[in-house]
Amino acid sequence: MSTISAPHEPNAADLPARDVRVAIVGAGFGGLGTAIRLREQGIDDFVILERADRLGGTWWANTYPGCACDVPSHLYSYSFALNPDWTRFFAPQHEILAYLERTARERGVTDHIVYGAEVLNAQWDADAGRWRLDTAAGPVTAQALIAAAGPLSEPSVPDIPGLGDYKGTLFHSARWNHERDLTGERVAVIGTGASAAQFVPYVARDAAHLDVYQRTPGWILPRGDRPIPVLERRLLRRVPAVQRLLRNIIYYVAELLVVGLVFDKRVLSVFEAVARRKLRRSVPDPALRAKLTPSYRIGCKRIIFSDDYLPALAAPDVELVTDAIQEIDATGIRTVDGRHRPVDTIVLGTGFKVWAASTADRLEGLGRKTLSQAWAEEGGPQAYVGTTIAGFPNLFFLIGPNTGLGNNSMINIIEGQLVYLLDALEAMERTGAESIEVRHTVQDRYNQEIQARMVGTVWTDGGCNSWYLSEDGTNRTLWPSFSNAFKRRLRGFDMADFVTAKETPR
Repeated sequence: MSTISAPHEPNAADLPARDVRVAIVGAGFGGLGTAIRLREQGIDDFVILERADRLGGTWWANTYPGCACDVPSHLYSYSFALNPDWTRFFAPQHEILAYLERTARERGVTDHIVYGAEVLNAQWDADAGRWRLDTAAGPVTAQALIAAAGPLSEPSVPDIPGLGDYKGTLFHSARWNHERDLTGERVAVIGTGASAAQFVPYVARDAAHLDVYQRTPGWILPRGDRPIPVLERRLLRRVPAVQRLLRNIIYYVAELLVVGLVFDKRVLSVFEAVARRKLRRSVPDPALRAKLTPSYRIGCKRIIFSDDYLPALAAPDVELVTDAIQEIDATGIRTVDGRHRPVDTIVLGTGFKVWAASTADRLEGLGRKTLSQAWAEEGGPQAYVGTTIAGFPNLFFLIGPNTGLGNNSMINIIEGQLVYLLDALEAMERTGAESIEVRHTVQDRYNQEIQARMVGTVWTDGGCNSWYLSEDGTNRTLWPSFSNAFKRRLRGFDMADFVTAKETPR
C-alpha cells in the first residue's frame, strides 16, 4: 500500500530536564523572530523546540518544484533584518531558507534550538505557575510558552474512498518525494490551490500526461516575477534606505486590495477585470476557459498569483478534470461520470489543516482543559488580539485566530505580535506577576467586534465557501482590516485586561 511520505526523521538529541523563562515551539519566522527579539531585550533564558532536524518551518518542509514566496521578496523579511540579496522579485524556497539560517546565526539564536524536540504534550501547572512540556527530546518547564508552529503546519489529506488502496506512488506537496522521477509518467494532481499553482507547471513539463482535479476554480492574477540584477542588489546593499522605500511602496500598493476585500467590494471589479484578461490571453479554448472562470468575487478564496499555471493547464498533454472524484482504486481515479483514469503517481495539493486538532489537543490549560475543548465550547478558534487565550495563562500564539491576511506579508503581523508579547513579559517582570491570563470578558468583547466587522466582507459575502471559514460560516482566520491597524491594536499592553496570579480567581 502506498503511504504519504513522512518528513525526514530528525535525530533528537537528549535534552536534559530544564527550566527556562520562555519556551518557543517552532523555528520558523515566528519562533526565530521571537528568539531574536528576546535577546535584544537581554533575555537569554529561553529554548526553541523544533520537531524537524533543521530550522525554517514551512520553508524547510515545503520543497516541491517551483516553491516560492507568493508576496514580493522585499516584504518577506524581518523589518530589522532586510535582505538586499534576493535574486528574484518573488524569492524561491531555498533563498528564504538560507535567509532564515543566516539571520538566526548572525543574531546568535541557533544555540538555543533543540532539534527533534516535537512537543507531545504541554500542561499548565497552576500551583507552580509553569508550563510543563513533554517533548520528544526530554521534559521542559517554562514560565511562558510561545506557540509559533503556525496554523498551516499539518498537511491535509482528503477523505476520498479507496485512497489507501492505491498501489502507485502517493505523496502530499508538503512532503514532496524527490526520489520519484515523474518524467514520462501519468500523474494526477488533486487540488488547485496556491501550492498546486506553483508545482503544476513543473509536473506538466516532465509528465507524459497530467490530470489536474479541480473542485473550484481560483482567481489568478499576474505574478510579474523577474530576476533582480546584480547592480540593483548592489544598490540595495549600499543604500538600505532605497530598499526600505521600495518595501514601503510595495506594502501600500498591496494594501489597496483591502479596500475591496473589506470596505467596498466594487473596487474588486478592477482586479477581476485584470484576472479575466489574463485568463483570455492564457487559455484560447473557450470550454477550458469556462471551467477556469470563478463564479464568486475575487478574494473570497485565496488569490493565486502566477504567470505559468494557466498556460500549463492549456497544454495538450494536460487535462483539467472538474467532475467530482467518486473513488480511488489500486490503479487510478474514478470520477462520478463513471470514467476511470489510470495514473502512476498521485500528488495531493490539498493544503493544510487550519488549527490542526493534533496541536490543540496537546495544550492543556486551567482545569486540564485542552485548547480543542476550549475552542469547541466557544464555537471555534478564538483569542484576544490573535495572541492570548482565556483559560491558558502565559500562552502566546503567533499567527493565532483572526490574524491571517489575504493580500500581504504575514511577517508584518508577526512583528506586531512580538511587540505585544515582549510588553507582556516586561509587565510581568515589573509587577512581579507569576502568570497572566486574558479575561474571558475581554476576549469575548474583542471577538464580537471582529465578527461584527466581518459582516459584508468578501470572505463572508463573496459567494464562496473557503478554508477561511469554519463549518458554521464564521471567519476565524483573517484580520478584517489593514495589517498596520492590527499592529497599532497591539501597541500598549494593558495589564487590566488580564487576571494575574495575585488576583482573586474569577
